[in-house]
Amino acid sequence: MEVQNLFRWVYNYLMANDANETTAIYLNLIAGIVAVAVLAFIIDYVVRRLLVALAYRLAPKTKSNFDDFLVKNKTPQNIAHLAPVLLIEQTTPYLFVDFPNFQSSFLIAIDILLVILIIKVIRSILNSLRDFLKTLNTFKDKPIDSYIQVFMIFVWFIGLVLSFSIITGKSIVTFLTTLGALSAVILLIFRDTILGFVASIQVAVNDTVRIGDWITMEKYGADGDVIEINLATVKVQNFDKTITTIPTYALISDSFKNWRGMNDSGGRRIKRAIIIKAPSIHYISNEEIEEFKKIQLITEYIEKRQGIIEKFNAERNIDKSVLINGRNLTNIGVFRQYVQSYLETHPAINKDMTIMSRQLAQTPQGIPLEIYAFSTDKIWKNYEFIMGDIFDHLLAAIPYFNLEIYELGVDSGVES
Repeated sequence: MEVQNLFRWVYNYLMANDANETTAIYLNLIAGIVAVAVLAFIIDYVVRRLLVALAYRLAPKTKSNFDDFLVKNKTPQNIAHLAPVLLIEQTTPYLFVDFPNFQSSFLIAIDILLVILIIKVIRSILNSLRDFLKTLNTFKDKPIDSYIQVFMIFVWFIGLVLSFSIITGKSIVTFLTTLGALSAVILLIFRDTILGFVASIQVAVNDTVRIGDWITMEKYGADGDVIEINLATVKVQNFDKTITTIPTYALISDSFKNWRGMNDSGGRRIKRAIIIKAPSIHYISNEEIEEFKKIQLITEYIEKRQGIIEKFNAERNIDKSVLINGRNLTNIGVFRQYVQSYLETHPAINKDMTIMSRQLAQTPQGIPLEIYAFSTDKIWKNYEFIMGDIFDHLLAAIPYFNLEIYELGVDSGVES
């Protein structure tokens, strides 16, 4: 009763001085609103300063930096805003005692505001949790943004249900029943969000893509590192520093290439061919064999191979006055072995992975001789340098084996 008299003080004072009752009611309302507004502002300011000061004092003293992120995401400020709103809610029945219709509407608005403020507090806590998890090595490559967005969808859904219940005065069950009847429409409206939600879960469970992975997706023009995975999109920073946005659902509905396997392996693949002119390929004469023996990488190979061939030809009485008879060494075969030996001794090639120099099927341009190996250094710049260094050497070595490289402008008879 004393509190009610306090809120009726202006009214009682005016009535005691023979004021008009209607005037007294409205002036009493205005005075009460001003008083409550000033008090709410003071409480908000004081509580906010106290919570923020307490947070800044405690944050440096704790081992975890989670509380630092709480401060960064303004969690204390959001909590402080609840105090003045609760004050207004408690004083509303006394303020609008003479306006019962407006009082009920105002209380509904205050309750909805409380729901929104609580959601803001939860959001700031979830954002703090997101930022904190991103600092941990275990979660650096996980789609934390997707998880947080999923939680926020549930929080907003609960807030929407509560708001509906507050406005209509009906139970939450009634609202959920109405949603069930409108499920088809809801699925149509939130189709992309639902698909993104499902895709995010599948991407996380199946470990399809992580933040930091290098992916290639030609359909969307993406070729670079994944920098963000959220509920609706995946952001890829291409190597030209442009950003490509891919729908999250596309990661499970479309095909793409993830280079993580290469990064996790012991090397990065080198797979490139040199095209040899077919007319330059021939059997090696004895004079050429002696010259090739001077190439240290293949000296032992030629001597061993030559011994086997000579023994074979002698046992079968092969007439070697014609070079094609019997078994012979070819310049492309010797060069292929040279490439193999060169790769096996190259310091930048991983010796524990496949190393192969192979001859591919003949093409209209010539005979492709392919190098298949893995560089130990997987960084793009260093990888290109290693591959360039290898082919610089091999291209310069080809003339030593009396072979020629195919060149379109020269070999086709077209002027270049």
